[in-house]
Amino acid sequence: MRVLLYTRTTDYRHDSIPHAARVVTDLLAEDGHETVHTEEPGAHTREALAGYDLVVWLSTSGDVLSDDEREAFAEWLAGGGAWAGVHSATFSEPGWAEFERIAGARFTDHPELQPGLVRVADAGHPSTADLPPAWTHADEWYNFAGPPADRTVLLTVDEASYAGGTMGDPHPIAWYGGYGRGRTWYTSLGHAAEAYDTPELRAHLRGGLRSVG
Repeated sequence: MRVLLYTRTTDYRHDSIPHAARVVTDLLAEDGHETVHTEEPGAHTREALAGYDLVVWLSTSGDVLSDDEREAFAEWLAGGGAWAGVHSATFSEPGWAEFERIAGARFTDHPELQPGLVRVADAGHPSTADLPPAWTHADEWYNFAGPPADRTVLLTVDEASYAGGTMGDPHPIAWYGGYGRGRTWYTSLGHAAEAYDTPELRAHLRGGLRSVG
C-alpha cells in the first residue's frame, strides 16, 4: 500500500507534527507500507491521487487545498479511496462544506490541554480492539458542531472528567464511516508530541490506519 501523509497548515500549527509524522510513518512501515510525507497541495490532483491507496491528514489546519484539488480529492475518495484524519484534521477546510461530510463532523473549539477519561464505545473495531475499556489521557478535548453524521462512534470522553465540554454525554472523539465507496476514519486525539509515545495512542492509530488501508 502507498500512503500520502499530509501535514499542511494555514492556521494553527502543532509543534507535535514532526514527531507525530515519524510515528505514523513507522507504524505504516511496520505493516509494509510506503509513506510519502508532504505539505504540497499538488499531491491532491487527480493524477497524483491515482498513485495512493490511503490519504492521511495529520494535524492539518485551515485551507489546505485549492478548489480543483477539493474536487479531485472528493472524487477520488468517493470512488473507492481511503482517508484517515488525526487531531486537527477537522479544523481544516472551513469554507468547503463537502469536507464535513468527508470528515464526519466540524471542529468548533476546545478547552485547555488537560487529562480526561476516554471510554471505548465500540470494542470490535481495529482501532479500539487493543485498548482498555477506559483510560486517562491528556489532550485538547475537541467540541464539534454536532455528533458525527452517518458514522460509528469508537471513542468518547467523559465530560465529567474535565472542564470545557459542551456536547454532553456521549461526547464522541473518534469514529469511522464511508464516503461514497470510500472509507474514512478519524480521531481527535493527538495534540501533544508525547501522546504519540503512549501505547494507547499508538495502538489506536495502528488499528485506525489498518481499518482503512
